[in-house]
Amino acid sequence: MNSSTLRTKNSKIECSQTLFNKANSYIPGGVNSPVRSFRSVNGDPIFMEHGSGAYLYDVDGNEYIDYLCSWGPLILGHANPKVVEQVKLAIENGLGFGTATEIEIHIAAKICEYMPNIEMIRMVNSGTEATMTAIRVARAYTQRNKIIKFTGCYHGHSDSLLVNAGSGALTLGVPSSPGVPEDLVQHTLVADFNDLSSVEACFKQYANDIAGIIVEPVAGNMNCILGKKQFLQGLRELCDHYQSVLIFDEVMSGFRVTLGGAQNYYNIKPDLTTLGKVIGGGLPVGAFGGKKVIMETLSPLGPVYQAGTLSGNPVAMTAGLTTLQQLHKPGFYTELQRLTQRLLEGLQKIAANYHIPFTTNQAYSMFGFFFTDCEQVTNYKQATEVNIDHFKQFFHGMLNAGVYFAPSAFETGFISSAHTDKHIDATLNAAEHIFKKLK
Repeated sequence: MNSSTLRTKNSKIECSQTLFNKANSYIPGGVNSPVRSFRSVNGDPIFMEHGSGAYLYDVDGNEYIDYLCSWGPLILGHANPKVVEQVKLAIENGLGFGTATEIEIHIAAKICEYMPNIEMIRMVNSGTEATMTAIRVARAYTQRNKIIKFTGCYHGHSDSLLVNAGSGALTLGVPSSPGVPEDLVQHTLVADFNDLSSVEACFKQYANDIAGIIVEPVAGNMNCILGKKQFLQGLRELCDHYQSVLIFDEVMSGFRVTLGGAQNYYNIKPDLTTLGKVIGGGLPVGAFGGKKVIMETLSPLGPVYQAGTLSGNPVAMTAGLTTLQQLHKPGFYTELQRLTQRLLEGLQKIAANYHIPFTTNQAYSMFGFFFTDCEQVTNYKQATEVNIDHFKQFFHGMLNAGVYFAPSAFETGFISSAHTDKHIDATLNAAEHIFKKLK
């Protein structure tokens, strides 16, 4: 990255800072999603102007190698030519109709083809909407009330899922956001991720009232933490035994962790799956699907009501389908995995050279790094005991060197097919200087 691409204080004051000041007058905190605010890294947000391939470009004229990929959806990189071309054609036919369209059938069929555990699917507009409705369906199907979720797993911002763990596996839900009534989350139980015994304890106490379990097989919002195979298999067995519904939240891992998602990687069959991000190709989208007998409880076939004016929007469906059609190419996921592994191994080697406690996790093109002396991070407690000061210094150092990671120590990173060894080399060269300063 040459010096002309480096962010300078003056350019930020003239452009991004000015926009942020204006945004604060109209938008709470100046941002439309909290993690964009840079507050967790003691900074102010950078305003982006456009993206191309593996790069982001801000309003100050700076270029960044992007490992955010719009928080996961852009598995083909920014402004993929085929996606852009098809979206333009779709827009010419209209932005939306509020009616059924043929493109909805094509993308539904493609998802069911790639993820055979999904026999039927319903399109919605966000991951939050998908998980919220999947839980409603699970409760209706089982005629039970309680749901088990896990500490550190994020399933959107619907009221019943904004719950943190208390002490002990059997703690009933306590709202983690003002505005969520305690009575509303009383049926949400919180267990420990990758700890099957905590789930077993929940079933022992509430065996006849647990509608289901919702879990991220690869957790992406306490940084990137992989579910252990025996843990996820144990959840499947518990749900089978107690006749509860197993929901895999693959909003993030779907089509990121192999073509069939994390469920294909682990060879575990959930009853319901929630999707988002990649299946919209960068446009707003969500979906949930699974066993036909469960999905047929949805209106208009069944009594469970769910609706959405923009569900299955033809422009979003076009972007998603065009993206999915490019993922089956031979070696696509192998190359993503190789590049991600090379990046992480390179960072680990540099950190070791400067005696900086550091470890990484990887699930194909999803990755996380942790400033910790823990050999492997497998749960929420370990993820929250990292050296936050080291992360902040690393984040800002890399940002000024033209490398954009998520502005939080608890978010997952992503690599796209637009990334190449050139981008990994530039990233590792920049990291060498930052780790040396951290020492």
